[in-house]
Amino acid sequence: MKKVLPRDKLNQAGPPSPVVLVTCVDRDGSPNIITLGMFMNVSISPPMVCIGVAPERYSHDLIKDQGEFAVNVPTTDIIDEMHRCGVTSGRDTDKFASTGLTPIPAQRIRSPLIKECYGHLECRVVQAHTCGDHTLFVGEVVAASVDEEVLEDGRLVLTKAKPVVQKNWSYHTVKLP
Repeated sequence: MKKVLPRDKLNQAGPPSPVVLVTCVDRDGSPNIITLGMFMNVSISPPMVCIGVAPERYSHDLIKDQGEFAVNVPTTDIIDEMHRCGVTSGRDTDKFASTGLTPIPAQRIRSPLIKECYGHLECRVVQAHTCGDHTLFVGEVVAASVDEEVLEDGRLVLTKAKPVVQKNWSYHTVKLP
């Protein structure tokens, strides 16, 4: 039997979300990290992705003002650090310093990448849309990189990469059936 969900529980009928760590910078180049469960690919040609960020989040205005962000794909090895980046504000905390995550230079944007993440998408904002209580930032991917050890024949092996998915702030990864 199917259970009818009340309005405040509608998202329980949906799938788990991938978790990403998005990096951005202020006008002086000081970096921030935000943990997001709203991420999706939206175009292959040109390559574009979309992230959802609530306007009250510190990263929202950094992304809006600087017009760029990097999507960093965490592994299960850094779940604690990933979670802390989502429950503290960059207004008050240097998240790289507080978590021990390592910033590394990006190829084409000012926002740093996170060394401990296996994949990186460097994006320039091409559109922003207000959708309810979030802004959807559409970014054109201008550069990408991945750790070689999670590839086989040029393809990502999920069991090696150990990406994180979440539902109700409960974190999981993939495994072989």
